[in-house]
Amino acid sequence: MALRWFQRLKQGLAKTSSRLTDGVQGIFTGRRRLDEEALEDLEDLLITADLGPATAAKLTAELARTRFEKEVSGEEVREAFAASITDILAPTAKPLEAGNDPTKRPHVVLVVGVNGSGKTTTIGKLAHQLRGQGKSVMLCAGDTFRAAAIEQLRIWGERVGAPVVARDSGADAAGLAFDAYKQAREAGTDVLLIDTAGRLHNKKDLMDELSKIVRVLRKLDETTPHDIVMVLDATVGQNALQQVQVFRELVSITGLVVTKLDGTAKAGVLIALAETFGLPVHAVGVGETAEDLRPFKAEDYARGLMGLE
Repeated sequence: MALRWFQRLKQGLAKTSSRLTDGVQGIFTGRRRLDEEALEDLEDLLITADLGPATAAKLTAELARTRFEKEVSGEEVREAFAASITDILAPTAKPLEAGNDPTKRPHVVLVVGVNGSGKTTTIGKLAHQLRGQGKSVMLCAGDTFRAAAIEQLRIWGERVGAPVVARDSGADAAGLAFDAYKQAREAGTDVLLIDTAGRLHNKKDLMDELSKIVRVLRKLDETTPHDIVMVLDATVGQNALQQVQVFRELVSITGLVVTKLDGTAKAGVLIALAETFGLPVHAVGVGETAEDLRPFKAEDYARGLMGLE
């Protein structure tokens, strides 16, 4: 299973890895001395994959520290980059632990992110995985701003066997979250996953709504929500950093899920996110099915990004 997932991840990262692999091999045809010109070319290449200038500079500096003025091959460069990227990402690779602590029942996960990031779909996939672990799950359709999100969550609920607490479009999201928590507690549900609106064109409204959801949940249990997970769409590249910064001003994000890595040549943004914020990365997504969202593993990601087995 682990090998199959690595191959799926590697395929999902192909748009980024092919750019990096072809670029590195183009700079190092056969073997070449690692001089200043080669380092500059490598740094530019890493930036085009959206690793960000700071991360690109750090990776090339580490490579120069051990290989400067030495003859190297493209594969040796990719191996070195993969090792450095693994070191950067390893501290952030932390699966979402929900439903394991009987003192947190329900374990409340508030899911945030801009509309279009894959937030509602991610909730459905997380519910599928939790159900597969034998946990009971309840879903709350808290993105009451979009009727489509409510319907989408209902469909996922039917698919994975999880009840969905929902109201009509335009309903008060905080009141809905309050009711969902009470129902989940009365039912002895292990995990409650709460969807939220993600519109950023009026940040004040979003801030007020998210703050109110957290406030009303804490009337029932001051430790909730136990996790505030932000879902990010990798195809937006460096804009993902700005999105995280905005949401961190609204709520205390505890972890990230990065989706749509298969749809972009900018998957290196995950490394920039780790360098900039150091937030736990719980899972990554490389496709539409529930099986295409898996816990994040730093070495698998780094080697897949560099086109290595």
